[in-house]
Amino acid sequence: MSNARTLKCISPVDGSLVAERPLLTRKQAEAAVARARGAQAEWAARPLAERIDLVLQGVENVGKMNDEIVPELAWQMGRPVRYGGEFAGFRERAGYMAEIAEEALAPIRIEDSGNFRRYIAREPHGLVLVIAPWNYPYMTAINTVAPALIAGNAVMLKHASQTPLVGERMARAFHEAGIPEDVFANVFLDHDTTSGLIADKAFGFINFTGSVGGGRAIERAAAGTFTPVGLELGGKDPGYVMEDAVLDRAAETLIDGAMFNSGQCCCGIERIYVAESLFDDFVERAVKIVSAYRLGNPLDPETTLGPMASVRFANAVRAQIAEAIEKGARALIDPALFPQDDGGAYLMPQILVDVDHSMRVMREESFGPVVGIMKVRNDEEAIELMNDSEFGLTASLWTQDIARAERIGRRLETGTVFMNRADYLDPALCWTGCKNTGRGGGLSVIGYHNLTRPKSYHMKMI
Repeated sequence: MSNARTLKCISPVDGSLVAERPLLTRKQAEAAVARARGAQAEWAARPLAERIDLVLQGVENVGKMNDEIVPELAWQMGRPVRYGGEFAGFRERAGYMAEIAEEALAPIRIEDSGNFRRYIAREPHGLVLVIAPWNYPYMTAINTVAPALIAGNAVMLKHASQTPLVGERMARAFHEAGIPEDVFANVFLDHDTTSGLIADKAFGFINFTGSVGGGRAIERAAAGTFTPVGLELGGKDPGYVMEDAVLDRAAETLIDGAMFNSGQCCCGIERIYVAESLFDDFVERAVKIVSAYRLGNPLDPETTLGPMASVRFANAVRAQIAEAIEKGARALIDPALFPQDDGGAYLMPQILVDVDHSMRVMREESFGPVVGIMKVRNDEEAIELMNDSEFGLTASLWTQDIARAERIGRRLETGTVFMNRADYLDPALCWTGCKNTGRGGGLSVIGYHNLTRPKSYHMKMI
């Protein structure tokens, strides 16, 4: 939460104040932008190998802070300490982007003859604004921060108000590695200042991860500036369990994908469709898994499910569940198993059956520990239901027939098709979505293409 002059992070653990930071005034923000833009050219002129080494050292410096970061994350956004933070994925993503940088950023050679030299080079955009979310605050930020810096851009990181300490940690780690402070700046900005800077063409590229409403606000601010924008917005990711699926693996992975991080995952599973012949067995396994969770204080190493990041988010999920039950859905998880549900940020997990697409819980993003499970007759019905969504981030298909999965995948309106896994980000593949999930793509070679612009050279020898 924030007011006109400061940003405040209120802990979901106990409602205490975790951090309070002053917001930059418009004048201060403009000065920071000027410094960053001024420092970018010298940074881009450094050898690529040097930029890579400095970014990787910054990543390792974050790892050295992990013992402090893990409880900080629990206090800021509620993830249980037993899961150890995000450093493995943070390092994997940055490391992969460093590994492919030379090839991904190399000029595309068309001709080099006695008459002509023709090629397409990659130019950094200049200053990249990264607006990062709170749910996976390190991994989502590094998706853009690492390749943007490696490609020769300067970066301003504006982190979510729920996780303000993350940006400070990353900035300290990268500065200690030797990346100049003006090349990578962590800033605290309110919405109006951010929108004003975007409208004034302060940035060469903007990457935003967050809500659909937030994405629309970014696009409105950028309208007419021709600033390229990358948006990762909402999701309602489906899983489809076919009759030849390995049932135990499917139940374990899909339910973990639905409930991990209290369901607050960008590509978390929010709805599951199961072949008729497996439906009862799948539901039985799902209920057993969820009933064994332990809801409680995330600082307790025995806790497997912490609070949601705010009471407001938890209440939104409660409303979806209540409305679904009122329309005929059945809740299968016994509230007696979760007395820690306090009606506030601590929300018990729930599985719903007898659901249909007239219910918000099957159509609108929940972003909480609830999943609806529906029985389907065949692939056609499953495809129709999976596509019946305003979002398209990932879809998880469970079968032993890869050709069948690929056939179905070609008909799905989604950014990523998984077979026999879920809730994972492969940095070698483009992280992208369609429909109201957003636009653009991060990571992979395509991530570098989005963080640079093409520049063509047509050189004629006389």
